[in-house]
Amino acid sequence: MIPTLLSSFGMDPVFMSHILLRSALAAITAFLLSLTIGSPFIDRMKKWQVGRNTIRNDTPKTHLKKKGTPTMGGLMMLFSLTVSCLLWTNFPNSYLFLVGFITFGYGVIGFVDDYIKTFGKDSRGISARVKIGAEILLSVVVVLVYQHTTSIDIATVIAIPIADISLNLGALFLPFAVVVIMGTGNAVNLTDGLDGLAIVPIAIAALCLGAIAYLVGDGAIAQTINALPVKGSDTLTVFAGSVVGSALGFLCFNASPAKIFMGDTGSLSFGSALGTIAIIVKSSLIFIIIGGIFVVETLSVILQVISFQTTGKRLFIIAPLHHHYEKKGWSENTIVIGFWIVASMLAIVGMGLFIFT
Repeated sequence: MIPTLLSSFGMDPVFMSHILLRSALAAITAFLLSLTIGSPFIDRMKKWQVGRNTIRNDTPKTHLKKKGTPTMGGLMMLFSLTVSCLLWTNFPNSYLFLVGFITFGYGVIGFVDDYIKTFGKDSRGISARVKIGAEILLSVVVVLVYQHTTSIDIATVIAIPIADISLNLGALFLPFAVVVIMGTGNAVNLTDGLDGLAIVPIAIAALCLGAIAYLVGDGAIAQTINALPVKGSDTLTVFAGSVVGSALGFLCFNASPAKIFMGDTGSLSFGSALGTIAIIVKSSLIFIIIGGIFVVETLSVILQVISFQTTGKRLFIIAPLHHHYEKKGWSENTIVIGFWIVASMLAIVGMGLFIFT
């Protein structure tokens, strides 16, 4: 909005045209907005949710001490993200629209789920069938629109950076992309089980995807690093910057002891945004490494279910993995910081493979 307004008044400073600068300003804006609205928002949520149980029934008993901590902090994150994007992005941009649509679509699903869990009679929230159906519908719409509005040369292509080749999935691209978007949204949701655990990996992944969006959005740079160029994707760098700022601002209130939880409102919306950006910038495979924490947490649940159903034995004391370490006696802060360190190392490895292979 700001760059557009300046241009409309005949003012077009060169510095405002630089994506990286606007991305940094977007991150700062979102961060400051989160800090500004954080305390009033939390006070309002406390009054609204007083006496309600915001702790999942499937978590360790040690989490009972967190009873009374408000949830739906994702609303705060979405507000900061939206305002920052409106201020610092150039409209229109189809990629930006698609990522924004999926973010708020999944945010609505998460909000309804949080609302039913908190205020409804069913602590399980939306039924799994309805929730998955809504996620599939939104994801299919976004992927189909993406294919329709993107150059036919790259619409159904994914990059395999390590092998330095591109693979055209054709008709298989639709289900593949839907799985990536849904998988990332729900993987972040599974990871969000301890104070501050998910929010830092979200910020790290967004930072990496923003960098990739910038690199592949510039044809010359993309050619230099042997990446698949995606014209116009550099605008998503500003969106990613807003995600980073929103996440870090939220961390100030979500770090142990958490004053608020993001809930499904935040985890589903921001997770789906990451998955969609990864699809657009052709980095869904390298994102498996960059977002490795989310992958491992999800695999721990899947393997636990398979093991129990086939052998009657559990691989972990409890899944997801972070709860397993809790049961083994690790302190919450130790687990969270350990996961942050692993997430950082995986991001470094992923970016190294993307740039240098």
